[in-house]
Amino acid sequence: MNDFLKVKDQNFLVVGVANKKSVAYEIGRVLTEAGARVLYSVASEEHRKSVTKILPGAPIFVCNVEKQEEIARLYEEVKVQCPVLHGLVHSIAFANYSQGIKPFHETPKPDFLQAFDISCFSLINLSNQFKDLFHPQASVVTISIMTTVFAVENYGYMAPIKAALNSSLVFLAKSFSRFSEIRFNAVGAGPLKTSAAAGIPGFVESYLFAELRTLRKRNLATREVANAAVFLLSEASSGITGQVIVIDAGSTMNGFDAEIIRRATKLE
Repeated sequence: MNDFLKVKDQNFLVVGVANKKSVAYEIGRVLTEAGARVLYSVASEEHRKSVTKILPGAPIFVCNVEKQEEIARLYEEVKVQCPVLHGLVHSIAFANYSQGIKPFHETPKPDFLQAFDISCFSLINLSNQFKDLFHPQASVVTISIMTTVFAVENYGYMAPIKAALNSSLVFLAKSFSRFSEIRFNAVGAGPLKTSAAAGIPGFVESYLFAELRTLRKRNLATREVANAAVFLLSEASSGITGQVIVIDAGSTMNGFDAEIIRRATKLE
């Protein structure tokens, strides 16, 4: 696998580790196992203290992506650690569900704009900040969702924001092509057992429903999403850019599944 991926001795910045359940944590593990050097960025000093326990010895920086000065500082700190970045992992998403899920047309403007800033604009901002540190053939990968077409009510306004994130990949790939071959892609993941997902109202029921929709009747493991992300980070995916690679075990293609229909209509 190492020869195929060709990430050995390359430098990658992974943004968004919270704990061992994080997609970002698993991506870092896969990269490390393949011989890459991985640097991490977390949202706060409190996060750094906890993440240090699960990533002993790894360079871990603090950056609140809502603050431009902290993104600039992150760039300077990473630049000291390595002369070039071969890839960036953007695994950040936030939505304020503290008041529960409202009908979409009642979405509070401050909540929407904050979620957009953290979950979408941060990719644009980080990419721009690090453009001079990227290798000319670097790869940027973000974590998205398996579909932004379905109206998933308990996910609320985050789906439109993820749709904007997906669209941003195309525009980033185009604008960066003026001076590099840097690629921008996303992994569109199905439901995962992460701490962030646990904060979504009604997530357990949605998770179980999604599992029924998979062709194998088994939801994704975080490792499966991480493997896809590392492939996109690697030279092996050099011809792929501006794309969302869906990893959902067939969930979105499984329409009118007989078992689901039987359960929903209580037919025997």
